[in-house]
Amino acid sequence: MAVKIRLKRLGAKKAPFYRIVVADSRAPRDGKVIEEIGYYDPTKNPSVIKVDGDVAKKWLDNGAQPTDTVRGILKKSGVIQ
Repeated sequence: MAVKIRLKRLGAKKAPFYRIVVADSRAPRDGKVIEEIGYYDPTKNPSVIKVDGDVAKKWLDNGAQPTDTVRGILKKSGVIQ
């Protein structure tokens, strides 16, 4: 099973709010997830990012691949260099 760390979109139209989740790569974007590890709110100024670093590192060590957007978020939050 290929596991990805990616964003799950929530919120109203034109007001997105994202949860950072670990999910099977074949699952739909807003479908079933394995674990939620944080959230990202781009509507605030500055953007609000909250990530559980220990859990994220555990999943990365176990082979989960972050998407490009999540990789940038993890770099900003200091989880990966």
